[in-house]
Amino acid sequence: MSFIGQQAPYFAGEAAHNGEIVNISLNDFKGKFLVLFFYPLDFTFVCPTELVAFNDRLADFKKLNAEVVGCSVDSVHTHLAWMRTPRSEAGVGELDYPLLSDLSRAIG
Repeated sequence: MSFIGQQAPYFAGEAAHNGEIVNISLNDFKGKFLVLFFYPLDFTFVCPTELVAFNDRLADFKKLNAEVVGCSVDSVHTHLAWMRTPRSEAGVGELDYPLLSDLSRAIG
């Protein structure tokens, strides 16, 4: 189900961003549009291209006052490892937006 044009349900959790573990919540994005997308798992061959594509177009989202957050059921430590793995080795490399951890599946 999508919530385009509607306020997103509240969420909060740990995310990997810029090589660090940070806490983020819906409140961090007040006054902006938010593209919150979900993907199955890190280190799979299903999603890396989509995550990289979001990163490649991040400046376009920001021009529209929109932020991007990716979310999966992986731990924040797995997110960090995937972001530290080069794209040539099935990682996503450095991303300029956070990957949110949803281990409990409460956000999804």
